[in-house]
Amino acid sequence: MDTLTLLHTLLLGLVEGVTEFLPVSSTGHLILLIDILGFEAPPGKVFEVVIQLGAIAAICWLYRVKLWQVTCGLPTDASARKFVLLLVVAFIPAGIVGATAHGYIKSVLFSPLVVSAMLVVGGVAILLIEKYKPAAKTHEVESLSYRQALLVGCFQALAVIPGTSRSGATIMGGLLLGLDRKLAAEFSFFLAIPTMLGATVYDVYKNADMMTTDAMQVIAIGFVTAFVAALLSIRLLMAIISTHGFAPFAIYRIVLGSVMLWMLLA
Repeated sequence: MDTLTLLHTLLLGLVEGVTEFLPVSSTGHLILLIDILGFEAPPGKVFEVVIQLGAIAAICWLYRVKLWQVTCGLPTDASARKFVLLLVVAFIPAGIVGATAHGYIKSVLFSPLVVSAMLVVGGVAILLIEKYKPAAKTHEVESLSYRQALLVGCFQALAVIPGTSRSGATIMGGLLLGLDRKLAAEFSFFLAIPTMLGATVYDVYKNADMMTTDAMQVIAIGFVTAFVAALLSIRLLMAIISTHGFAPFAIYRIVLGSVMLWMLLA
């Protein structure tokens, strides 16, 4: 691996880790940055998907106590079983859409133009939801209904379009369904675990014959970098939304998407 490839990989891992749980679309940022840098990523868009698992590993580490309690409590604790079932129900819509439209998504929608447009659209949507969302009535994950979980999952399914933002779609969907900001963000974090794990396994399986030693090295470096960066960005997100809500992210999306659209169309 040459020095330039290493620097590009570190930068992409950093961007992935910082943006994965912010409602700004980590995949969108990776697609735009790869295009700008001219980065020769491993084929099949595997790099963009797999390094997201590094950010998910950060969630598993930060919430390891909660996840361990749930795991140990499955045989005897009804609330632990409900927690897992909520995640399963919420995962189903994205699982179905991803499995049935995988080829179309990767070949057609993974483009800078789509990403830029969806950044703007998503930013406007966040501003509108922040202004008109209903009062929060659900404050604990144990109080979530299966209907709410399924509908949050439907919002997550929208994020198969790059630039939409998986975390943004699920968090905004949660707010519309009466979840408070903290719960909407944390449920989005937990839901990312099965979603991104499933996407990673599926992508690696589909592109296993193209996984050379060099490709695996690039992916591994991006994975570790994303893990470290995500540990910091999660705390940043919770701090910002507790004081300023999601409007700063919406403005950022609109500005970035508009600039990229202008550059691409000009």
